[in-house]
Amino acid sequence: MKKTGFIFDLDGVIVDTAKYHYLAWRKLANELGFEFTQEQNEQFKGVSRKRCLEILLEIGDIKASQEQFNKWLVEKNEDYLSLIEKMDESEILPDVLKVLQFLKNHSMPIALGSASKNARPILEKVKLMDYFDVIVDGTHVAKAKPDPEVFLIAAKQLGVPPEDCVVFEDAVAGIEAANNAGMLSIGIGEEKVLSEAKFVFTNFTEMDDNFLNRLLE
Repeated sequence: MKKTGFIFDLDGVIVDTAKYHYLAWRKLANELGFEFTQEQNEQFKGVSRKRCLEILLEIGDIKASQEQFNKWLVEKNEDYLSLIEKMDESEILPDVLKVLQFLKNHSMPIALGSASKNARPILEKVKLMDYFDVIVDGTHVAKAKPDPEVFLIAAKQLGVPPEDCVVFEDAVAGIEAANNAGMLSIGIGEEKVLSEAKFVFTNFTEMDDNFLNRLLE
């Protein structure tokens, strides 16, 4: 099972920014005159900002001109950026650092593969930039997951064949993208949701050194 390239999603895998996205979308929904629930927010996992707004408007049964649509996209992102402004290392999810350090200790190439256009500032705020050899975010890709583009670009920049890469993902679309890229998919979350992943862990605390060593040997 030897793998030589490791690609991490950001939201829900390294940090939990989903809560901030939800608050920003809920604020916009309230301004538009309807409620947006946590359950409805599940549809937004691993989805581009543009598609999220399309879904939100469908939920509220709201029609918008392209100009209004673009304005709401900017408004939501500004609200989100104001919410993440105070992020620090305490936002890193349990044992993420342990896994990153393990891979670094074994000189494994590490990439970020995220749909977020705010990936770099978030990594800077939580002081994880130095762990990543490559960062591929929403500013580098044209196709959203489950298209494998983001992961294929990351593999190419790492100099590792796709079949030798591991992807850590928390979203169904992300797992599909990893599988579509021919990579080993590891789900972080609920097994019943991420059933298409090769392996699933609730979080990184369940991932011991024996498992990590198996990926390298």
